[in-house]
Amino acid sequence: MTDPIADMLTRIRNASLVNKKEVIIPMSDVKKKLLEVMLRERYIQKVEVLEADPEAKDESRFARLKVLLKYVDDKPFIMALKRVSKPGLRKYVTKQRVPVVLNGRGIAIMSTELGIITNKEARRNKLGGEVICEIY
Repeated sequence: MTDPIADMLTRIRNASLVNKKEVIIPMSDVKKKLLEVMLRERYIQKVEVLEADPEAKDESRFARLKVLLKYVDDKPFIMALKRVSKPGLRKYVTKQRVPVVLNGRGIAIMSTELGIITNKEARRNKLGGEVICEIY
């Protein structure tokens, strides 16, 4: 796997398409921060860290993230997850070119000098940075 963030977004997208309540994702600090932004913006219900079990023989040997997905009237709250900046082609924007997603109804998650924040927070703080993904 060369792009763990794209893998996380794909797992969430696929789980929501088949109406799963939760999805398990391998742990990393960047993924945890991305999920915390999604939680703060109310795109998901809950994020829980599952600790590693060194005695186990399966994937539970490593720390994982358990994500509870959000549904409205049995339809997924997240309509689309799109990876913008990829390992082979990073997408950076200046403070003047911070993206607007779906006329302000969606968000872009960005990596800035303040950490991982939404496009709305970046615009408010007059910051540019790397556009990681878009959610609507």
